Amino acid sequence: MLQQTRVETVLPYYARWLKRFPTVAALADAPLDDVLKSWEGLGYYARARNLHRAARLVQERHGGSLPDDPEALRALPGFGEYTTGAVASIAYGRRLPAVDGNVRRVLSRLYDLPAPTAAELRETAAALVPADRPGDFNQALMELGATICTPRSPRCAECPVAEFCLALARGTVAERPGRKRVGALPLEIVGTAVVRDAAGRLLLVRRPATGLLGGLWEFPGAVVGPDEAPEAAARRAALAAGAVLAPDAAATAIGVVEHTFSHKRVAYRAFAFRGAGAAAADAAEPSGAGVAPGDPVQGGGRHPATGRTWADETALAELALPVAQRKLARLAAAARPRL
Repeated sequence: MLQQTRVETVLPYYARWLKRFPTVAALADAPLDDVLKSWEGLGYYARARNLHRAARLVQERHGGSLPDDPEALRALPGFGEYTTGAVASIAYGRRLPAVDGNVRRVLSRLYDLPAPTAAELRETAAALVPADRPGDFNQALMELGATICTPRSPRCAECPVAEFCLALARGTVAERPGRKRVGALPLEIVGTAVVRDAAGRLLLVRRPATGLLGGLWEFPGAVVGPDEAPEAAARRAALAAGAVLAPDAAATAIGVVEHTFSHKRVAYRAFAFRGAGAAAADAAEPSGAGVAPGDPVQGGGRHPATGRTWADETALAELALPVAQRKLARLAAAARPRL
């Protein structure tokens, strides 16, 4: 959770996570939907999917106990060099470095390194890690970067290693580590369909299991093509999701939600449509057909085979939605009285 997320944000999530998944077995046995729901709002959802997969592999291959061998740890989903080093050193006392963003900054300043590679930083950190209490050392180095050697306005006068800091001696602290030049993020416009059926339920679709926001639910949406109106893209997305729109289903614009990912900005332009009833595939199925045992959400009608669900307010609250989609749900709720 602490990868790419601040401590103060993580703390309440961590407490709820441990209550919901107190053991590796509890996490391994949980449905992915429950895992993603518990992670909702933390972003970078691949971390949650990898954690879930890793728990299942630990159950299957290691008897439910996290292995202490670094190579066995590296073989688990989501265990890169940093996570492996952190777990192996802190939990098992292995003499391995754990280089996160804070450690990168500390080492870059300590040795006045303008643009160190990840391999160079691991090698530098590995030479410093003591055989005695390596986990405590790694945590101290991370804490130093988080509290003293901060990105802006570092508290050099309070730093316990200030006398050894080459960047401080050379006056280059503010320049270390060198920042990568990042160009303007491309803007993607997504026509988003908010479709209600006769019962007032909303149509949502599940994203593919892998890739950006994998496995989460969202309103049907399509990237606006060249010379295409956002409303047309939204209608296209609704039809692709299997919605049967009312014959007089003129779309009503209900708002825009903007969200910035690491590699792009997205503007979700939302349009409300009236559905003529259930989606075609739903209407053709007898009650309960195509639904796995225990899978329907209360008030929903989820169809895992099609990756689609009709959700009322109760069901919507139970689904794992990305932050931007949760904002779209609020737009939909606010717009309903006037549509």
